[in-house]
Amino acid sequence: MAMSKEELKAAILKKAQTAAKPQLYVKDFYECDPDSKPRDVKNAANDLVKEGKMDFWSSGSTTMYAAKGRAKDEEHRG
Repeated sequence: MAMSKEELKAAILKKAQTAAKPQLYVKDFYECDPDSKPRDVKNAANDLVKEGKMDFWSSGSTTMYAAKGRAKDEEHRG
């Protein structure tokens, strides 16, 4: 049985905050709840962005997700 939307959002946020990589593809969040449909996972991740808990990050060719404050800023890399 799939998680509720709030449970799914909590799982996605936890993964985004603890993953080895700061930026993640939406497909990386599918394992948070294998019973949820990919569209539900994407909608939950987008809701977290709207709520200000996560950010979109773009490499120029693809858009990824990152927990607030974890995204690498390519312009400020030393």
